[in-house]
Amino acid sequence: MSVLSSFVWSVADTLRGPYAEAEYGSVILPFTVLRRLECVMAPHREVMAEIMMQYPGEQQRRTHLKLNTRTADSAGLSFWTTSDYTLKRALQDPNNLAENLIDYVGGFSANLDVFKSFNFETVIRTLDARERLAQVARHFEKIDLSPDAVSNADMGDLFENLIYRFAESANDGAGQFYTPRDVVRLLVDLVYAEDTKALRDRGTVRSIYDPTVGTGGMLTVAEEHLHGLNPDASTALFGQEINPRTYAICKADLLIKGQDPSNVRQGDTLVVDRFEKQGFDYVLSNPPFGTDWKAVESNVKNEHARGGQGRFAPGLPAVSDAAMLFLLHAASKMRDVDSTGRGGKAGIVLNGSPLFNGGAGSGPSNIRGHMLENDLVEAIVALPKDMFYNTGIPTYLWILSNSKSPERKGTVQLIDAKRLGAKMRKSIGSKRIEISEAHRKDIVRAFVGDETGLDEAMLPVKVFANRDFAYWTITVERPLQLRFDCTPETIGAVAEHKNLSQITGLTEALESFGDQPYLNREKFIKEFSGHLRDHGVGLTTAQRKALWQTIGVHDETADICRYTSGARKGEIEPNPALRDTENVPFGWGGFPKTHEALEKTVQAYFDAEVKPHVNNAWIAWDKTKTGYEIPFTRHFYTYEPPRSLEEIDTDLERVVGEIMTLLREVES
Repeated sequence: MSVLSSFVWSVADTLRGPYAEAEYGSVILPFTVLRRLECVMAPHREVMAEIMMQYPGEQQRRTHLKLNTRTADSAGLSFWTTSDYTLKRALQDPNNLAENLIDYVGGFSANLDVFKSFNFETVIRTLDARERLAQVARHFEKIDLSPDAVSNADMGDLFENLIYRFAESANDGAGQFYTPRDVVRLLVDLVYAEDTKALRDRGTVRSIYDPTVGTGGMLTVAEEHLHGLNPDASTALFGQEINPRTYAICKADLLIKGQDPSNVRQGDTLVVDRFEKQGFDYVLSNPPFGTDWKAVESNVKNEHARGGQGRFAPGLPAVSDAAMLFLLHAASKMRDVDSTGRGGKAGIVLNGSPLFNGGAGSGPSNIRGHMLENDLVEAIVALPKDMFYNTGIPTYLWILSNSKSPERKGTVQLIDAKRLGAKMRKSIGSKRIEISEAHRKDIVRAFVGDETGLDEAMLPVKVFANRDFAYWTITVERPLQLRFDCTPETIGAVAEHKNLSQITGLTEALESFGDQPYLNREKFIKEFSGHLRDHGVGLTTAQRKALWQTIGVHDETADICRYTSGARKGEIEPNPALRDTENVPFGWGGFPKTHEALEKTVQAYFDAEVKPHVNNAWIAWDKTKTGYEIPFTRHFYTYEPPRSLEEIDTDLERVVGEIMTLLREVES
């Protein structure tokens, strides 16, 4: 594949000069698609010409062409061209090459509109004007991209490799367009793992959907794997893609496979679901890492505001990270559970932030709560670092299901595969590690519960109840106890206060009040208010509050402050500076892991863990929030003791000796 990709890309030598490096892909990609289509059509051009002559209607042509070109290995062609041209024939008339190629591309059937996404007519005319059209056409005419020479899977790899090169040359985040095949195969294996038996049944029909489909690589691997289990299985592939070039490639690829091209649709998945109200057997996705959703913020928030009707109703993550929006979308696209108990499954590649970002009550925490409380998370697999082309950060595979097997219900399986993977002989971008077939099989075995012969140290697996990841964040209050002194320090703080320093006569009134300490706020306010009136100083309510807060100093010997008005009149006033929070896990102290056990669990925790240390504290029940966090790393943490002092001293002596030796060499 690397040889073929390099040969295709070598046409860049022809483009160098008239084209900037960032422009190479705009020429190479559409010509690669055209040559692939030409090679696929080549054995059927005579049959195609006869059907074009015999049937004028689009549907008639599609039906008869598919029937007449179907083979044991192919579903038959569902696209055609009415043009007699090929690259070779167009090159035979060099003076009219541009017009010949435009006629060739313009003759394709209406369902093959992908060249519009490439703006291919403009590409052809620009090449012609820059005197590079003939060289490029001859280069691609020599490449054999027939299905016998290049399988659909290899063609998908070629497209993605070319896109990677194109994006890399344009410094355009190459890796976001390309999911490594070892990751895709592992994700597909995990999603299929528990359905293997059913997938081998006769008459199996499965729908597979990718909301960030790119060139369709995941769909290709998923389809081929399914056909490996059951050659007679039927698949319906669906995808949505925002990038026009990758959308065009994916659509052309699906047409070649005999899939319905209308099942690939262009658009931003977060803005509009092109398959609204439609669910799928399998959902696969590798959304771009670390992308924000500022550009679509209003659309997403509007859908969130629709309540239970929108994909994003459970919550919204920070605008800086769209990962959890894609997670919610993937979960929403799993097909409903039918009368036989079969539902949908999803596999999505995410970075580490969706596991833990956001505290209790935040959007990310609420999203995790939605996934866990609805028992949608089946497993999470931690991958080794350096698995992807554009990032070396830790990545995780989330496996979702809305129809778990009885033994999995109410649980989440965590699989730590970080220690697996082998170093590649040659890294590609940030990708230095790959998952071998043997390691992939080990991970899948661990997933299905077959741990016989697996090395637990290399591949640890743990199973948790959904609510093992749930907790309450409680707010612990302590009473407000203030001492009031009109000392030079407190008067200086008032003089520097942004709002209080502007009040005429206030500093003088404080200086003349005396430095007697007050341990009761009400007494101080009463006496100092009279003092202010005597000095003709008037304060607003806000200014009075700011003054007490500036002068008052915490003192545990002072009287407890209480609210003097409003609905809470007479209640103890908390001190915001001493306010603290505690996280109380569901099930703490052996209490049930239920929402109904909140009061008993929290009170018991407070009495045991807080009250003995701060006897005047209390729980602000109205501020209690429920949170969800999946601390993956913590659950698999292995303590490694520090080196002994003797070992460290030995190393230091060795290094000092080496330095002294070098210094002697310099001196001599």
